Amino acid sequence: MGIPFHMRMPRLNDLYPSSAGWVVTVLLVGSVVTVLAILGFEKIARFSKVASPWMLLVFVACGIAVLPQLGVTSLDSFWRVANDSIWTGVPMEGRLHFTFWHITFFAWFTNMAMHLGMADMTILRYAKKWQYGFFSGFGMYLGHYIAWVASGILVALAIRQGGEVAPGPIAYLGAGVAGLIAVVVAGWTTANPTIYRAGLALQTATPGWRRWKVTAAVGIATTLVALFPALMMRLLDFVALYGLLLMPMGAVIFADFWILPRLGLRQDFAEWRRLSFALPAGLAWFLTLGACLLLNQIWDVQIFFLGLPGWFIAIGIYVGLSWVQQRRAADFSPGLAREGT
Repeated sequence: MGIPFHMRMPRLNDLYPSSAGWVVTVLLVGSVVTVLAILGFEKIARFSKVASPWMLLVFVACGIAVLPQLGVTSLDSFWRVANDSIWTGVPMEGRLHFTFWHITFFAWFTNMAMHLGMADMTILRYAKKWQYGFFSGFGMYLGHYIAWVASGILVALAIRQGGEVAPGPIAYLGAGVAGLIAVVVAGWTTANPTIYRAGLALQTATPGWRRWKVTAAVGIATTLVALFPALMMRLLDFVALYGLLLMPMGAVIFADFWILPRLGLRQDFAEWRRLSFALPAGLAWFLTLGACLLLNQIWDVQIFFLGLPGWFIAIGIYVGLSWVQQRRAADFSPGLAREGT
């Protein structure tokens, strides 16, 4: 948003807002995103159907357009340039060196919050067929594989030219104004359903509030956080942490729906007993995060790799504690649990 107005853009290591223009721009964009989220799921779906296909094509075009400037003159020369000038394996100063396994785990778990964390369920609950779930995976493959390949090409050119390594400038480098619009749209298509689902979640904890008020509160909070570039410029770390925080609850949902009935245990036990706090779910969440912290601090397992062992830890804790809780319940019956009564 700032490039057409020659705004000073934040750099990778900036912590605080870089200019008054930055603050105004973030507030304006945040307001639009929040209003769209308040309008509800239907408006979000219409917006995404129009924006998503076009956005992907622009990202692909960005990567292809700059290849000649990197020395790619034919398909045969692409592999040589890719190894020598694009994906060299040399990280920027102060940044982590990503190995093949980093890329694999990040590609698989970058949407950990949406998939393993089950956040996508707030959207997919509207699906009329189970096959619609494949659209989520299809979108992630194109959006987070092909678009990231294009991004790597653009960053290589930006570094060679001594330009800024940030989403807007590199997209502008590849496709001009169309690239800038694509970046803004990409942010909207991600932020809108996220703020919408966050509003739904908080409404459960504040039943006296109307949904639009809760969604507005979430939008205001996230907009204020977005003023600080330190968070936006460390997006990989932030997304990994965000997904890690939600991952245990996704495991709880999975175990509650698929595993407990097969063990003769009751689904939705807290709701059935009218409990205000589900102890197995709460302990599974906190103990799993504690175990992940130990793996990180003692065995130096990086945050990108914690989602996989953490998911199985959460499953084991939740199933074990559910078994103990339900077996101790005076009115529990395995037969009734299987029948769902």
